[in-house]
Amino acid sequence: MSRLWGGLLLGTPRACRGVLLALPWGMCAGAIATQACSSTPAPHGLEGPARARSYWRYVRRLMWGAPKQPYAHVCQVGDPVLRTVAAPVEPAQLAGPELQRLVQRLVQVMRRRHCVGLSAPQLGVPLQVLALELPEALLRAYTPCMREVRQMEPFPLRVFVNPTLRVLDNRLVTFPEGCESVSGFLACVPRFQAVQISGLDPRGQQVVWQASGWAARIIQHEMDHLQGCLFIDKMDSRTFTNTHWMEVND
Repeated sequence: MSRLWGGLLLGTPRACRGVLLALPWGMCAGAIATQACSSTPAPHGLEGPARARSYWRYVRRLMWGAPKQPYAHVCQVGDPVLRTVAAPVEPAQLAGPELQRLVQRLVQVMRRRHCVGLSAPQLGVPLQVLALELPEALLRAYTPCMREVRQMEPFPLRVFVNPTLRVLDNRLVTFPEGCESVSGFLACVPRFQAVQISGLDPRGQQVVWQASGWAARIIQHEMDHLQGCLFIDKMDSRTFTNTHWMEVND
């Protein structure tokens, strides 16, 4: 499956952005490395100190090469793929082996990470594919009161290809939200109360789902990923929290 790149490179000088957007990713990286826009210095400390690979990581990459998409890990904020608008899956790709492999990997990683939704860009593949699942086992971590207030109900695995979203209830509801691509952080995010998601399943059949409450929140979160948007773009910044802050104080 080919890898597509695009979107704005965060942290690049304003004068360079128009040039960088017109270049392939490899050329963009080279332009930054050689300070092609040296007339506008980068903000101090933006990139941080250089990080070298450990010896074992070097040997592993030397022997087996770079990991291929779809990854078995979740891309973290800073990876340009998370800021890319995902491309639609072509009709010829439906039910093909590459799409089926992507779907299998999405479900595998989602369940291994114990999360309730995952999109293809989070595994390094900028295509319009996402998986959603809220099993009863995950809900047991929440108190009955919290489940009631947040309108949390279990739902089975659902996979959407080329999904579209329609708002059914535009009342905004705000609750804490996290993301596997911004690991270790939470913030309060407003979301619409009810939405409808429609698209294709991995076999190319039309599917529609109307959801409200927590399920609607999960849908909107994953749909944002397909537009290169993260929850930190919509959060109340005053509520941005490191989930390990109490451990640090201990």
